[in-house]
Amino acid sequence: MSDTLMILPARDRTTIRLVRVPDEFEKQEAFRHVTGLVASIEEDKPDYQWEDIAALLEDHGFEPVEFILGPALD
Repeated sequence: MSDTLMILPARDRTTIRLVRVPDEFEKQEAFRHVTGLVASIEEDKPDYQWEDIAALLEDHGFEPVEFILGPALD
């Protein structure tokens, strides 16, 4: 299981997500791949929900990870 995690930032703090990156992806490759997957959902289903994105990411080996959001550091 990969130790690499990717934060999916959002303007609304409550919609920030975290996913585990599959072992076979290098960091830049994972970033580009997820960008493409998210763009495809946005194009195909404008009224998408997180569950739609999560399902597509899981189909490609990315695993959503539960987390708690800590205090801001700025």
